[in-house]
Amino acid sequence: MRPSTRPGAQDEEGTHYVGVAAGYVLSIAGGPTLYHAGDTAVFGDMKLIGELYHPEIALLPIGGHFTMSPKEAAYAARLLGVKTILPIHFGTFPPLTGTPEELSSFVDESTEVIHWTPGESI
Repeated sequence: MRPSTRPGAQDEEGTHYVGVAAGYVLSIAGGPTLYHAGDTAVFGDMKLIGELYHPEIALLPIGGHFTMSPKEAAYAARLLGVKTILPIHFGTFPPLTGTPEELSSFVDESTEVIHWTPGESI
């Protein structure tokens, strides 16, 4: 996986508008349950997602301009009850100033933040 570098859906014909922000819960057979927040801010129903689906890993935007800031992403992780955060949607152009390091400063020691940079694979 790579941090997002482009908005919307991409194909050989370019970028396409795909509607309002949406997240996904991914249950992987024999693997962890993931929650991909997409392009969004923190919202109260993240608590319901955590209670219903028990994601282990959350892919949370941290850029802080169009989406959550690192502080808000830390709060979202608490609502979701996740122990691992894979930060997304950061560092690809100047307004997206949030960093994994900043996110780490807002979570407790029981929450792992995966430190990576745009273009890097995990």
